[in-house]
Amino acid sequence: MGKTILVVDDDAMNLRMAEMILKKKDYDVKKADSGQAALALLQEETVDLILLDVEMPGMSGIETLDAIRARLEPEEMPVLFLSASEDMEQAVAKGEYSVQGFVRKPVLPQKLYESVTALIE
Repeated sequence: MGKTILVVDDDAMNLRMAEMILKKKDYDVKKADSGQAALALLQEETVDLILLDVEMPGMSGIETLDAIRARLEPEEMPVLFLSASEDMEQAVAKGEYSVQGFVRKPVLPQKLYESVTALIE
């Protein structure tokens, strides 16, 4: 297997889609359905990149990112936000969050692959 990617999304269908897309490109995919689950997994496993849904119940993607950044700097752990929000896409483009990029939902396979490979290949 290639590099390991953690996909964090509260929607099971989005998790399966991202997993299918990434596994076709030989990435090892870990999944978490909440921010809390992602943080727990990160205590046990090492990943090369995190794909993080912004809008999740309970602990949001932004809160999850804050917890990740309390332990790991951007150069240590690249993160791509996943969202359908144009406002969030613009905020990421302006550098308002310590993430390395943004992937719009619904996720297009080629766009996801290009965003991931730009960061970890």
